[in-house]
Order: sequence, then structure tokens, then C-alpha cells
Amino acid sequence: MKKKLLALIILVLAMAPLSAAAAEKKAAAIPSPEAAYIIGPGDVLTISVWKDESLTRNVPVRPDGKISFPLIGEITAGGKSVSQLKKEIEKKISPYVPQPTLSVGVQAINSLLVYIIGRVNNPGRFVLNTNINVLQGLAMAGGCNSFAKRNNIKIFRKHQGRTRILEFRYDDVTGGKHLEENIILQRGDVIVVP
Repeated sequence: MKKKLLALIILVLAMAPLSAAAAEKKAAAIPSPEAAYIIGPGDVLTISVWKDESLTRNVPVRPDGKISFPLIGEITAGGKSVSQLKKEIEKKISPYVPQPTLSVGVQAINSLLVYIIGRVNNPGRFVLNTNINVLQGLAMAGGCNSFAKRNNIKIFRKHQGRTRILEFRYDDVTGGKHLEENIILQRGDVIVVP
């Protein structure tokens, strides 16, 4: 009996680093609340200069990631946080407006898209208004249909010009196994349900 207990303790201790590594991997997949929103094509920004109504506009971010604004012309907004864009606009507008008090906000988020295709009830393109995981994404698409190979779902994710394929085993995750596969979706993810 003592040998079995000792073996169990050793097994638990041996698995602890794996559990910590799995927890670290899961934590890395969830963006922190402090993570800055990155502006993307299709978003609508509100930019205003205090005490100057002619410099208050709602501007759409074009597919090339640029916006147009009076006095400074075109500026790249896509791929930047709101605070980065604000600093750049302040710098470019300061020769025309001394000590500008500038406000930049995101009025409409239209660039956080995920695509869910294959054997789901309502395949399509979905706008993310909040952080959602794979299960929630599949729910947005009406769930898997009866012909889906639910333990063979793939998530295609572009990162730094390369595509990664992440596995998602629906039956396992809903059964409490491989919960680390239920990752937070990111802009541009494609979920394929075979």
C-alpha cells in the first residue's frame, strides 16, 4: 500500500511541470484585458480636435489600412493601437493646430472577423464584438450538423505571414478533455468543420 501511495505521489509531482506548462500555454492564448485593440480595415474611427468642429470626423479605415484626415491627408491606421494613432496624428497636425487636444476612438468594430465553414448549420463570416472561444464561435454558426466529424475540426490562423493549423476536438472538449484547445479566436481565424 505504501509503495502504491509513493508511486502516486511521484506521478503527481512528475506531472506538475506539465500542468504548469499547459496552464502557461492556455494563459498565453487568452489576451490580457490590458491588451490594446489593434485597428483594422473596415473599422470606423471618431477623431476630434477640441474646440475645432471642422476637425471632428468619423473616418472609415480603408482596405489598405489608411484613413484620410483634413490637413494631414492620408495616414496608416491599420495595425496600430488607438493610442499609437493618436500620437501620430497629434505630431502631424501640430504644425497647423498649436498644442492640439486630440481624441481618437473606435466607433464601429468591423475588422474582427472570423470565418466558420464546413458542416455547421449556418456557415459564414462573423464579426467578433468580444473575446470568444472556439465553442462560442461554433455556437454563432448554429453548431455542427449531424454529418460533421466533430473531433477533426481545424482552426487556420495566420501569424507573421505563416498559417498555423490548430486542432479542435469538439467531443473531447465538451467532455472535459483537451480544454486547452478551446482557444480565444483572433482576427482572420478560419474554423473548418469537415
